[in-house]
Amino acid sequence: MAMLDATGDLRAQTETVFARKRMVTFGILGLISAYFVYIFFAFGIPEIWAKADGQNARTLVSDMITYKTHITRDNRSGDVSYAIEGEKKGRYPEGKSPDWVTTDGDTTVIQLGGDQVVTYGPDVITMNIPEFGLMSFQVSRSSGVVAEYPVPVDELPEWINASKNRVAITTEEGRLSVTRNRTEVFRYFLGWELFFFTLDSPYHGMGVGEVIGRMFSGEFSDIMDDFWNNPMWLHKEVFWAIMETLLMAFLGTAGAAILALPLAFLAAKNFSPIMAIRFGMRRVFDFFRGVDALIWTIILTRAFGLGPLTGALAILITDTGSFGKMFSEALENVDDKQIEGIRSTGAKPLQRYRFGVLPQVTPVLLSQILYYIESNTRSATVIGAITGGGIGLMLTQAIITQKDWEEVTYYITLVVLLVIFMDWLSGKLRAALIKGDEGGH
Repeated sequence: MAMLDATGDLRAQTETVFARKRMVTFGILGLISAYFVYIFFAFGIPEIWAKADGQNARTLVSDMITYKTHITRDNRSGDVSYAIEGEKKGRYPEGKSPDWVTTDGDTTVIQLGGDQVVTYGPDVITMNIPEFGLMSFQVSRSSGVVAEYPVPVDELPEWINASKNRVAITTEEGRLSVTRNRTEVFRYFLGWELFFFTLDSPYHGMGVGEVIGRMFSGEFSDIMDDFWNNPMWLHKEVFWAIMETLLMAFLGTAGAAILALPLAFLAAKNFSPIMAIRFGMRRVFDFFRGVDALIWTIILTRAFGLGPLTGALAILITDTGSFGKMFSEALENVDDKQIEGIRSTGAKPLQRYRFGVLPQVTPVLLSQILYYIESNTRSATVIGAITGGGIGLMLTQAIITQKDWEEVTYYITLVVLLVIFMDWLSGKLRAALIKGDEGGH
């Protein structure tokens, strides 16, 4: 009977414990859910979602993987120019135009695809969209843009944005913009035009096979010169910017490792018996790594001005704190027996550190240094945007100046490839410096 009572009490206690754990679990889940609800409203996600524009997102993606050719008419003089991305460096030579543009005197006819046609006439600009109808626009200094549509103005579709001084029409085939001063048509094409050769290069428009053939027939240097000095894509400047970013990351990381190693001995318990020195050195490390590299970048920019050296110093300061902490922890975990063995041979302190300590911590230190070089390659991109150096500066300029986003995509792609390369290289170096060459054993 007593055994049955004991079993019943045990069952009751077990059920009570499980019930308490269930309540705690549900309570934690409830708190997490409440926190996410708070974030949802505190961060204004409903407002952000309401402001989201799918058309803008599609335009951005389109700009990243396509290029556009501008057909621009000066409404004051009547002159018409043709330029890829609207840049002077991408302007068609005099007398040449895209094959989908025809000129007859003062009239320019632009075929946009889908049977859409834009006509720049001497006095009237027209756009014919078969499923919508013919639209015409007259421009004057006093009246602005006077437009006629096949439907009443209050029934215009969303892809037509009209005001007194500007009309913008956006379709899948292209865009038309009419203002007092100029009329412009943009037509999109897939790819990155002029990436290899600009319009004034004799190699523009050649097939890959023909270009390779020219390389082997003695024109290799000329072809590489045209590519290397491409005035639109700036391959030479981009290459040196990438090298500058790598140099910034390497100098900052290597300098931090060199400074942190001797300081780490002062912060390690088994090498620095004076507590005040250990405490002070650890707080110095906390201060250096507690302030983000971007903050150090801003401070150092005010002190030393713009340039990649400022970015390298910012990385050096931050990583000195990080390395100091990690190196000191690695030193505190060394095996004292190996040090005692070296001491028994009559070795001096520096010799004990050289042959008894460093061989034990070198694999850990090298692994951390290589990882930080890889990580700082990314950080140097952002820091370069502030200090005015490296690929980060070019990327920021392309974004701020609202250049076409295929150029931004180009820079981002290079940064990603650089990070992948550094990851591969650091892995190879770890294998060679830490694990050793297994084939040689």
